[in-house]
Amino acid sequence: MIEFYKQLDAKYKTAKLFTEGLTDVGRPLHLFVISSDQIFDPKLARENGKIIILVNNGIHPGEPDGIDASARLAEEYLTGGKVIPVNTILCIIPVYNIDGSLKRGCCSRANQDGPEEYGFRGNARNLDLNRDFIKCDSENAKSFTKIFQKWDPDVFVDTHVSNGSDYQYTLTLISTQHNKLGGAVGEYLKKEMTPALFSMMKLKGVEMAPYVNTSKYDESPESGIYGFMEGPRFATGYAALFSSLGFVTETHMLKPFVKRVEATITFLEVIVDYSSKNSEQIRQARKLSKEAVKTQKDFPLNWTVDSTKFEIIPFKGFEAKYRTSKVTGLDQLYYDRSQPYTRDVKFFDIYTPTLSAKKPDFYIVPQAWKEVLERMQINDVEMERLDKDTVIEVETYIITDFKSVTTPYEGHYLHNSVTCTTETKKVPYHKGDYKIMVNQECNRYIVETLEPNAPDSWFAWGFFDAILQQKEWFSGYVFEPVAEKMLEENDSLRTEFENKKTTDKEFAGSSFAQLYFIFKHSKYFEDFKRYPVGRGFITP
Repeated sequence: MIEFYKQLDAKYKTAKLFTEGLTDVGRPLHLFVISSDQIFDPKLARENGKIIILVNNGIHPGEPDGIDASARLAEEYLTGGKVIPVNTILCIIPVYNIDGSLKRGCCSRANQDGPEEYGFRGNARNLDLNRDFIKCDSENAKSFTKIFQKWDPDVFVDTHVSNGSDYQYTLTLISTQHNKLGGAVGEYLKKEMTPALFSMMKLKGVEMAPYVNTSKYDESPESGIYGFMEGPRFATGYAALFSSLGFVTETHMLKPFVKRVEATITFLEVIVDYSSKNSEQIRQARKLSKEAVKTQKDFPLNWTVDSTKFEIIPFKGFEAKYRTSKVTGLDQLYYDRSQPYTRDVKFFDIYTPTLSAKKPDFYIVPQAWKEVLERMQINDVEMERLDKDTVIEVETYIITDFKSVTTPYEGHYLHNSVTCTTETKKVPYHKGDYKIMVNQECNRYIVETLEPNAPDSWFAWGFFDAILQQKEWFSGYVFEPVAEKMLEENDSLRTEFENKKTTDKEFAGSSFAQLYFIFKHSKYFEDFKRYPVGRGFITP
């Protein structure tokens, strides 16, 4: 495949193949750029008013439709079979998960109709790269991030093949959830761009439906379709942090491979055509959103669907029925292809915030947390280093509770349901620690990674787990006299202590538990579970 793109690069001046960092398998990640007036510098492209489209393929190499579609479309644009607009630059990642693509076989996609061989979902570290955009564990993700930040695409497309329900469509579409995308760009996506894409595809003979995301995995679409709420761990969720209009194509697993590829080609043509014709509106919407986020005060961190609000959309499906399974002897869902239907269904695509954070004027991140800082650097977050040791009054979080998954998720024991208390105190920082002003176009990225109770924050992914372990302890025979004196001098502590002994039998029977209770109230107890990132405010 890469040889094919090299040949296009060598033959046509309007195309160039770049290598952009490595992947976990040790091979370079490639980016193929088509520019009809040979502008291959992203800064110059933006200065010349170009609309920039980035297409990512093979994030799951067992879903290879976009890989073939992009290669065929690129060749047609360059040979003159199709014309790419002069105001458009098309950037193609030929295959993102190179590692998984090299692990070829026939049988890892149990529910999919072809092709004969394809790659594997996990990369060389067995990571699902469509869960790695924010945490950036893989070299693939780090290289992708550099591409994304360098080109700052106006429109981003990630190509997939779906699992799930059976229906008549060859291709369904995820548009970035518009409420979460927010601002002028979110409104434009919902009211203008997405409806236009559906209409244009229908005119080309490829009808689409929204991605069939039901409330339960095996539930029929007739029960309702839900807009996909993609967090920043996902491709389009990450792109949304930077006001990029994101789309995920989901061709249907049971349709013939050739039809799936053709449908993907059609969508990519449509996205190029629409983006070119509406470049000024797209660029203006993004500009307004990027400016607004610099002064935005409140940042939603988590969302839930509003089940009272929905659209009625036509849906072309197959009758869902149940029959007795010959394997289990129990009811088993199946779709009767002899009974196609067109039926109105509910589409739930209004989401409301369930958790928000008020931004500080700046964050302070100690230099010790280099894994976090490295990721912020490759995302072009502007940071300044303290030039001397200093004490700064900041608001800090103390982690009071959280839950964790019981088995590793994408290489981490992901935390959730995080609760915190806050305390304002003067904190000593060292020369070289990082100050991050929250007045940038990337404010959403900054806030959603640094606020510990955000679902995809650095804390949620375990980058700050070291703060959760107590380091200093005591010897009971030495601390006993200290505890006795504390109870003598502190009536409220003594009352609380005696009450706990009365109400908690396990506590009453444990000498260590009782001494530890008093130790936690002593001056010797360490500053425990304090989140190391400070929230700073500039006094007027």
